[in-house]
Amino acid sequence: MRLIDGDTVHRVLDYPGLVAALRRAHDAGMPDAREMFMEEPDGKNRGRGLIILPAWSAGGMLGVKLVTIFPGNPVAEPPLPANQGLYVAFDGETGAPVLIADGTALTLRKTAADSALGVDLLACHDAASLLMVGAGALAPHVIAAIVSVRPSIRDVWVWNRTAANAQSLARAIRIEGVSVRAVENLEATLPHADIVSSATMATEPLIRGNLLKAGCHVDLVGGWNAQMREADDDVIRRATIFADTRALCRDCGDFLQPVTRGLMRWEDIKADLFELCSGSREGRVSPDEITLFKNSGGGHLDLFVAEELMRRLQAESRANTPAMQA
Repeated sequence: MRLIDGDTVHRVLDYPGLVAALRRAHDAGMPDAREMFMEEPDGKNRGRGLIILPAWSAGGMLGVKLVTIFPGNPVAEPPLPANQGLYVAFDGETGAPVLIADGTALTLRKTAADSALGVDLLACHDAASLLMVGAGALAPHVIAAIVSVRPSIRDVWVWNRTAANAQSLARAIRIEGVSVRAVENLEATLPHADIVSSATMATEPLIRGNLLKAGCHVDLVGGWNAQMREADDDVIRRATIFADTRALCRDCGDFLQPVTRGLMRWEDIKADLFELCSGSREGRVSPDEITLFKNSGGGHLDLFVAEELMRRLQAESRANTPAMQA
């Protein structure tokens, strides 16, 4: 069994290769995946919880991600991620544990690559600008992953409610040939963005659909529960709607709230990643079409990433093993 730290996860799973691996995995079909959520028993610290995400590919690997949710961590001293965890993978033939990996790093890579796969399948091929809404731990990974599949991007703009956080992130990112800068006026920037990616804890919409340019691709990473929402009703009205999985997006406020109010139907989701990657349904059909992709996550994605991590590590081991002398 191998113990894999976060630095190794980030080093081994480059974004172009991971996005390609996710595309192949989606073409092969959905594993059996479940979810269990446990709240802190005494309820004194509202919002704390434990998520257990098992998944099992038929004839392949199985695994489980254990994730803690401690919302107060980012403002603690010293600050810590709000979500931390481990991923444990098992051999599909023997049931033996084969890998324990840093769950925080694996989640960052998984989530960013999920959004990047949506961009690769749906965004205009000549997209030149990206607006990143939010400047948390996930933001630099989403930026790197999206730029990796759209090397045509030349401008990245970062907006955050706390301007200093956007400025700090913009200074920290270095991508050859790409200008990265913080912006203070979200509404003034939205009309210029070819791709808008939002990874926030917003409960009121930040992205206004009437401001989006023709051909824009919108990637929603936050809004994972019924109370949270990142995009307003005009985004739903104007966009062609896609999701990473049809089932898991039903708990997300950006879709659930409009459905509850009769603004959209679940049938309005044109395709998910499994349908797009298999070619059973088409994606963008026009350069002027606005596309909306909901990144819902899920244990199946963690399993896909763990499988690719295991393949990469095994390949490294073979490459570093001296050839047997005849």
